Amino acid sequence: MQRTDFGRMACSIARTLDVIGEPWSPLILRDVWAGITRFEQLQADLGISRKVLTERLNHLVDHGVLDRRPYDRRPRHEYVLTEKGAELVDLLVVMAGWGDRWLAGEAGPPVLYRHHACGEISGVDLRCAHCGEPVHAGNVDLLPGPGAAVAPEPGA
Repeated sequence: MQRTDFGRMACSIARTLDVIGEPWSPLILRDVWAGITRFEQLQADLGISRKVLTERLNHLVDHGVLDRRPYDRRPRHEYVLTEKGAELVDLLVVMAGWGDRWLAGEAGPPVLYRHHACGEISGVDLRCAHCGEPVHAGNVDLLPGPGAAVAPEPGA
């Protein structure tokens, strides 16, 4: 059975899942963002097999999310976030906020986020880019965008 190609769907969520939709990729991005950038460090932190880590790193590099940079004369590399990858980390921070709220339990969140601009511990608050009001699933409408799939004409 052939796997569904989410990257070809006319859906930005599906296309994003095509890049980071299996469990290791978001964790690799989290670690690179946190400063764990070398293969051996990533493998040790995640407890992931060399084969799977190699596949995931290649996938993330191929999709322009990570850059691979040599760090010594031997063929050794470290990984850094691209602009595209840094924006995906923003998504991970939103995911972490959900996990903190619904899954952290009595112990509380495992990580806190200090905002550089004000120095305060903060969470993520999605806001409308136009009016500044909060944006949540219950206060937005989904409308077809310019890249929406075109529905076939009835009777065609």
